[in-house]
Amino acid sequence: MKTMKQSYLFILTLFVASVFTFSCKSDDDGGGGGSAAEGTISAKIDGDGFTSVEMATFATISGGSIQIQGNTGGTSSKAIIMTITSYDGVGTYPIGGGANIFNVASYVETEVDLSDPTNPNVVTWAAPYDDTQVGEINISEVTDTHIKGTFSFKAKNEAQNIKNITEGSFNIALN
Repeated sequence: MKTMKQSYLFILTLFVASVFTFSCKSDDDGGGGGSAAEGTISAKIDGDGFTSVEMATFATISGGSIQIQGNTGGTSSKAIIMTITSYDGVGTYPIGGGANIFNVASYVETEVDLSDPTNPNVVTWAAPYDDTQVGEINISEVTDTHIKGTFSFKAKNEAQNIKNITEGSFNIALN
């Protein structure tokens, strides 16, 4: 009888612990949708505003991964590119934080000299750049035709300079 009571107590303890663990998990809801206008990505880059143009902004889901990209266009173009490799819908996806996390993000500045447009100056800040978590992408809404969410990350270039990308949001039609 004592063994049966211990078994029931053990099972009850496991049940209560699992309910508590899963009911307190808030990172799977993807957070709020952000404030990006329809068809754009918006963010702050070291405090300065960034908004992509609709015709140079897209999101594509393929083979279990998703790529989200937005460019400002022009001869002094800026871009934000994010890739989630194990995409499975609404939720929070870390950028960095371990050897088994393959989500990446980058911020790119391209300067084109019109006297020599074949030789643009391109600087890329990439994340992650070490084993620590440097940001996250939050997918808050997905339909057959649309994706919406928020993001933030820190990225580093070859010169070891860091850009802080904050208050990011996207509101994009899926290709």
